Amino acid sequence: MGLLHYLSLLSCLHLLPPSFVASSPVPDPELVVQEVNEKINASRRNLGVLSCGNGNPIDDCWRCDPHWEKNRQRLADCAIGFGKHAIGGRDGKIYVVTDPTDKDPVNPKPGTLRHAVIQDEPLWIIFARDMVIKLKEELIMNSFKTIDGRGSSVHIAGGACVTIQYVTNIIIHGINVHDCKRAGNTYVRDSPSHYGWRTASDGDAISIFGGSHVWVDHCSLSNCQDGLIDAIHGSTAITISNNYMTHHNKVMLLGHSDSYTRDKNMQVTIAFNHFGEGLVQRMPRCRHGYFHVVNNDYTHWQMYAIGGSAAPTINSQGNRFLAPNDRVFKEVTKYEDAPQSEWKKWNWRSEGDMFLNGAFFTASGKAASSSYAKASSLAARPSTLVASVTANAGALVCKKGSRC
Repeated sequence: MGLLHYLSLLSCLHLLPPSFVASSPVPDPELVVQEVNEKINASRRNLGVLSCGNGNPIDDCWRCDPHWEKNRQRLADCAIGFGKHAIGGRDGKIYVVTDPTDKDPVNPKPGTLRHAVIQDEPLWIIFARDMVIKLKEELIMNSFKTIDGRGSSVHIAGGACVTIQYVTNIIIHGINVHDCKRAGNTYVRDSPSHYGWRTASDGDAISIFGGSHVWVDHCSLSNCQDGLIDAIHGSTAITISNNYMTHHNKVMLLGHSDSYTRDKNMQVTIAFNHFGEGLVQRMPRCRHGYFHVVNNDYTHWQMYAIGGSAAPTINSQGNRFLAPNDRVFKEVTKYEDAPQSEWKKWNWRSEGDMFLNGAFFTASGKAASSSYAKASSLAARPSTLVASVTANAGALVCKKGSRC
């Protein structure tokens, strides 16, 4: 196996030696290869790491509790970043989804996920067992809802997916969303008292449209027709954390269009995510607003990792960027739809990032600009700890009666 392939695999494994973490921001490749040689074939998903105090502030808040299933709503107090005030259904009842079907989007059956998310009162939604939910139409969520997949293997796949439109206080945690398709041109219910006509959807895994106080955490997302997570039309106060994203082209769009200036108020934190194999671009692609990209692990991109247009402020801190072997696509950043005379004034900064295999970040703007402060939402950990804080990104395997 070649050295570069080893390094690529290392970024998916929590196998960095203590000597590396303590002493050097960039590992000696030969030493690392030697130390993990006997373990390199182990799957990232089968390591079974039960971590307490690993430096991930979200996980350290709740994952050490062996009775997490009795204290589910405590999760709402663990959010960080711009979406830290998203409480979801913390103050409501537990709703147990027992039926994976989605036969009638206008008159959903009690016990289904669609019936749960349209209710007017706050609800903390959990699942009775493992299930695959193939949505007939977009899942139009109402405010103050949590979808909590812990304890079950929950897949929303093969049909329409999740829409957070003009609502607030949403938490989506611990589910798998993949293979989403376009839907629409039909009626869909969005509350007990209202249903309306939906035009064609884009095929996003999670679409945030005019939403606020939204937290997407520990989800596994892949292979959808449009974006994995898109936030547009005045959406703000969003945290996207601990997610595992793979096999997709346009990963994350934040900002509707260059001309839609309402997105100047957008604030998004992107933290502790693993951007994994088969990704092409938009991790994220930003417009207008303020974006804090902190302590993520980038192990694959085919065009670029972080891009944008319309003068967004991007604060990249403590990330690890492993460039692809292709010599053409080593640059992390992509300035779009503007000449250099314009984009050199945009405020894009890299601080404490780790660059491997030739990766590089093209910064712009003034280092002392106050806009950088507006794009800072939490303290970054050193990039040498990225392997630890992102080791369990994606939907977790949680069993009742033990730490998750």
